[in-house]
Amino acid sequence: MIQSGALSIRQLVPDDAVHLLKWLSDEQVLAFYEGRDRPHDAGLVQEHFYSTDDEDVTRCLVCYAAVPVGYVQFYPIDPATKEEYGYGKDTIVYGMDQFIGEPAYWNRGIGADLVQAVIRYVHQLGAAVIVMDPQEWNKRAIRCYEKCGFRQKKKLPRHEWHEGSLRDCLLMEWRSSPAES
Repeated sequence: MIQSGALSIRQLVPDDAVHLLKWLSDEQVLAFYEGRDRPHDAGLVQEHFYSTDDEDVTRCLVCYAAVPVGYVQFYPIDPATKEEYGYGKDTIVYGMDQFIGEPAYWNRGIGADLVQAVIRYVHQLGAAVIVMDPQEWNKRAIRCYEKCGFRQKKKLPRHEWHEGSLRDCLLMEWRSSPAES
């Protein structure tokens, strides 16, 4: 689906559940994605990643040098969320979420390569704006996204449940052109 150097991104298949289960039961990963109080079992992996309820969400496995290392999803933002975030109804806005699930692959630039590859792909799908909403305390992720051209748009107070409380997030956006809205 997407190839960029040693990085490859393809849609999830049922056999990928074993990787998601491993990553989402690892406390190091859960500290940043989902929360250490929400380790996933096989049922929760099926519910969160293989549900047919969200047909507009493209869910993908991320490989680096053919080794499964992470997950990414991207999706068109629904009209109510576009309005909440301050975008016009005619602006094509996509959201994306991702994580590197193999801690041995952290701090190697793979996350930035992943984000840049997905930006190029989603922009080809017609997205004028791509948004993410990292938790405000996750400085490493925020630096990565800024390196990839995302800018902080606004604070989203008490936006995401993480480890027992609602956490503040940042709405970050990438624009294909500064003039677009």
